[in-house]
Amino acid sequence: MKLIIGNQNYSSWSLRPWLLLKHFGVEFETEMFWLSAENRREKLATYSPSCRVPVLLNDNVSVWDTLAICEYVSEQFLAGKGWPAAIATRAKARAVVCEMHAGFTAIRNELPMNCRATRTLTLSEDVQREIERIDTIFSEALGPWLFGEFTIADCFFAPVVFRFKTYGVKLSEKAGQYGERVLTHPAMLEWVTAALKETEILHEDEAGANA
Repeated sequence: MKLIIGNQNYSSWSLRPWLLLKHFGVEFETEMFWLSAENRREKLATYSPSCRVPVLLNDNVSVWDTLAICEYVSEQFLAGKGWPAAIATRAKARAVVCEMHAGFTAIRNELPMNCRATRTLTLSEDVQREIERIDTIFSEALGPWLFGEFTIADCFFAPVVFRFKTYGVKLSEKAGQYGERVLTHPAMLEWVTAALKETEILHEDEAGANA
């Protein structure tokens, strides 16, 4: 099985399924496509109709949406353990994952993931509102992870934790404790180590570089 990802410094969508696979010890290979490569779309088109990363390849199956990949991994390799076991808790976990999958556009646009950087920005009101919402989600954690055991939900919010570190976003006490737990996850440390070795610069994701 192979997971095709983008730059580890910048590709928040790639991090999510990669982290799920790593946490649960599923064996897979990683292939990287530099996000600035001129022929990137042409090459990715051979794997995915969206021409985007990440893409999971397993035998004759190709899955190209981050949430779909996580769902596939949970069903195919984890006996459904990518989600909480209790129906009500599982429904809430799916709700917050979908909230992240489709929302938080201000944070995405204004605070791009950039693991190598340390930046100070003036946060817009929209970003502040979204940070408050995420702080609430983190503060309501049902255990060491958002829904007690580690799930897809933790994977979906992991890139946001990187963003908060990069831009010095302060969280409430309980939310901050959750954020630190995510940052010190062995797989997250492995991801950062790889990101720090990259040299490619995507100027559109270097928010605050000239501030």
